[in-house]
Amino acid sequence: MRVLLISPTFPPRKFGGITQASYDLAKHLSQRGNKVSVYTTDLNNRNSRIHDTMRVQNVSGMGVLYFRNLSNSLASKRIYLPQGLNSMMKRAINNFDVIHINDFRTLLNIVAHHYANKNHIPYVLQAHGSLPIIIGKQRLKQIYDSLWGQSILKDASRVIAVSEMEAKQYESMGVNQDKIVIIPNGINVSEFDNLPPKGEFKKRWNIPGGQKIILFLARINRIKGPDLLAKAFTAISEDAENLKLVMAGPDDGYLAELKRVVRELKIEEKVVFTGPLYGRAKLEAYVDAAVYVLPSSYEIFGISVLEAMACGTPVIVTDRCGIANVIKGQAGLVVPYDEDRLLDALLSMLNNDEIRLGFGDKGRLLARDKFNWEKLTEQVEEVYGEVVKV
Repeated sequence: MRVLLISPTFPPRKFGGITQASYDLAKHLSQRGNKVSVYTTDLNNRNSRIHDTMRVQNVSGMGVLYFRNLSNSLASKRIYLPQGLNSMMKRAINNFDVIHINDFRTLLNIVAHHYANKNHIPYVLQAHGSLPIIIGKQRLKQIYDSLWGQSILKDASRVIAVSEMEAKQYESMGVNQDKIVIIPNGINVSEFDNLPPKGEFKKRWNIPGGQKIILFLARINRIKGPDLLAKAFTAISEDAENLKLVMAGPDDGYLAELKRVVRELKIEEKVVFTGPLYGRAKLEAYVDAAVYVLPSSYEIFGISVLEAMACGTPVIVTDRCGIANVIKGQAGLVVPYDEDRLLDALLSMLNNDEIRLGFGDKGRLLARDKFNWEKLTEQVEEVYGEVVKV
């Protein structure tokens, strides 16, 4: 099948779940014999040249067009203004059987929607948690929805939700239930076949071998709840000298504030800020962690939770995470977004090695069985087949 995948960003740029999920899906679609093309922007892509309108690159067997993002020089780079996309879509739209749109409120989607409708090409929309208007730029989101968003949802042949939480969000925006398909994000199981030996991360960051690591690994953003974790950690670390809190991930505008919180709590010596971790360094962190915590106030899924599970690390998430219903009683604990309840969960996990290790073993099997990209890609292909036949 000839598939056009639309994503505002794409590797080699590393930032956020939409980028990673778009790449993983496109790669596996290509490996299964589909002819995959990707239209994206050159936002933060070091290989882009400022005078290029677009640049073609082969990435893992896929033809990727990086359109020059005209907002690269602005403070708000993530507006996504792809120069040349309109003319390219006009010329090439009929070369595809189906279009897969990732993210919701972007100019790329407006252009793709226009030419898909005009040329009767079916498209599938996958919002990846971007539907709610309660988080940032609310007025602009309302305007977008009024002018384009509602039409983009209405005209989609199918919409893909990564969790039941997101399925309900689609419904609240007027999408019929029969158009909604739930397909979670996944992991590349092979990346977790040969995990680093225990102790490598601790050596790298000079953490004594006897200390237990509580790991937060995500974008450093207020919505991810790192401040809530810091406060809960403070309460348990007062009476425990063998604990270390590791805050890992790229700064998403909240790092300076988080460090201020840590200073005010007087736990600087017990907290390690690593910055972003990729590849083997990330796996080392998961392997050495006694528990992985993602205390988000809003999280449509949580791919880092799957990664921790695949490494055999037990997890704690809030009930505001879309993956919570999978985690509860299987791979870890689910708590309300509340400091005291998070504290209780940390104590339960850290003080009972039998329960903690049991969650780790169950989580590893669950991640491999239910969230394998090979199986999930088959489900996406089935969706494509249904809409192309219509």
